[in-house]
Amino acid sequence: MAPKPAIPATSREWHLVARPEGWPKPEDFALRETPVTEPGPGQVLVRNLYMSVDPYMRGRMNDVKSYVPPFKLDHPMDGGAVGEVIASNAEGIAVGDHVLHFSGWRQYAQVDAKHAVKVDPAAAPLSAYLGVLGMTGLTAYAGLLEVASFKEGDSVFVSGAAGAVGSEVGQIAKLKGASRVIGSAGSDDKVRLLTEEYGFDAAFNYKNGPVADQLKEAAPDGIDVYFDNVGGEHLEAAIGRLNVHGRITVCGMIAQYNVTEPPAAPRNLALIIGKRLRMQGMLVGDHQHLQQQFVEEVGGWLREGKLHYRETVVKGIDNAVDAFLGMLRGANIGKMIVALND
Repeated sequence: MAPKPAIPATSREWHLVARPEGWPKPEDFALRETPVTEPGPGQVLVRNLYMSVDPYMRGRMNDVKSYVPPFKLDHPMDGGAVGEVIASNAEGIAVGDHVLHFSGWRQYAQVDAKHAVKVDPAAAPLSAYLGVLGMTGLTAYAGLLEVASFKEGDSVFVSGAAGAVGSEVGQIAKLKGASRVIGSAGSDDKVRLLTEEYGFDAAFNYKNGPVADQLKEAAPDGIDVYFDNVGGEHLEAAIGRLNVHGRITVCGMIAQYNVTEPPAAPRNLALIIGKRLRMQGMLVGDHQHLQQQFVEEVGGWLREGKLHYRETVVKGIDNAVDAFLGMLRGANIGKMIVALND
């Protein structure tokens, strides 16, 4: 019988200490030490192994009413994490189990068992449960198939296509019979990745010229679905290229998360009328009913080698804020993950 893991005296965790104005700065955050205690009734103590940094976290740093409460100042931030249970005071979860939960940004987390989901490290790498098989993967799956009402033969355009969500959207569209899949990304290397590894039919670097011009060249027959991770100029260009009865899934608008002035684009929203376009925002929490179907279908594609994913892994809790800031600037390819078991 394996010895019971020792419970450490202290843990380190990241706190938000100032609300960012525009782009967040390292001094808006503080890494602090806190005591670790035994789990209470119905709780487990988790040694976090991997944590996620995601674009939506930037919005939570503002003190504004939104679909998810803002981070509190001088409190630990949270987000997706996966780790090993080192102490349990809950039925159904044992020491040694691995769980997915929402108390990231810290080395050790006390988690209510009802908010922890057991995951199998033999079925997929643990970090995959934060990305391709996690919230980002379900976002791609539900956003394309349910929100955008994708159907075989559709032409699909994805912005932020080399990111964790965008790269999966494009591949699912291809696997489901899209006539053409186009992606935009922020570097020539990412563009090559989209066409050579992820199977996109066309891709372009949005920094190389006006998005509208590059999209017109990549999609001469127009597009039927636009999966929006960026907003701004990309959204305007997509509205211009969408065919009649086209659909837009608005997943994110990272281009304006850190701006202090209202964006100029899109300036062509009136086209929605004549083209009878449908534009719908999405939150992944509305699509939990697809979870089992998603894991079965995407898990099958992964096992068969039909769906590919990349991760950018930054090591050490000390570097978590750097990973978050890098993700906002597009420094990652695929899902940005922080490995905490340093």
